[in-house]
Amino acid sequence: MSTTATAHPPAGTQTRSSLTPGSLDGLCVSEETYWRELYSESDIHYEWNNGRLEEKPVSDYKTYLVYHWFLFLLGHFLKERPIAKHVGLEMGFRLRLSDRVVIRKPDLGVVHNDNPQPLLPGDNSYRGTFDICVEGLSDLDRRGIERDTIVKKAEYAAAGVREYYILHRDPQYQACYRLAGGGVYLPIQPRDGVIQSDVLPGFGFRLADLTQLPDDEALRDDPVYASFVLPRWREDRERADAEAQRAAEQARRADTEARRAREAEAALARLRARMGDQDAG
Repeated sequence: MSTTATAHPPAGTQTRSSLTPGSLDGLCVSEETYWRELYSESDIHYEWNNGRLEEKPVSDYKTYLVYHWFLFLLGHFLKERPIAKHVGLEMGFRLRLSDRVVIRKPDLGVVHNDNPQPLLPGDNSYRGTFDICVEGLSDLDRRGIERDTIVKKAEYAAAGVREYYILHRDPQYQACYRLAGGGVYLPIQPRDGVIQSDVLPGFGFRLADLTQLPDDEALRDDPVYASFVLPRWREDRERADAEAQRAAEQARRADTEARRAREAEAALARLRARMGDQDAG
């Protein structure tokens, strides 16, 4: 990824906000400085918007649980159908837009195997354009809401991110978009309440489940998820049941054979006893 410095805004325009104590949010720095000194900042994570730092807001715990469930579901799918890779870990990618350059760190990025820029094991930033971006919405203030629902939505669409999902604990803030002609996002229309991905054929999720967060046991028996959430569980259970039945049948046969042997021995003993009585007489 290029680290070419960009022009600084005019002197006197640098500002800082106080989202977090010690935050550099709003500070103007070159792209080179951002990559070298701030991209991997561990205490506060920043994105870069055409020369200005933007602190990444934090979602609440309940929204994190929604994100975690989605990640868990995606992990199941890609384990069964390894057609893409996914990454979080504050990995950023560079978006060259028509009017500016920005560097964004989606909460989750997906790179399909057919993407011309593969996600490589040693990458600490992605050098292409993610096929799917997922953001866990922070609703601490209006700025955080607009950041994901308006600003990033427009940026991701313009950069060619094929699908964009916004996750939140409240269904009114949940949104799923697919890139259409003209570089704009259109809402993905659910079918029977289920969102189906075009980027990942076969991957889908029920919108209501983003609130209910069903566990493995429920997912594996749900027709929406059964093909990729523990799909061999049913086969394993049937195999275990069959093995248990075979073992039980073998035990019954062994019991029957043992009973018959005991009965034969008892009959032989009675016969010998009668013959002994006859000889004595």
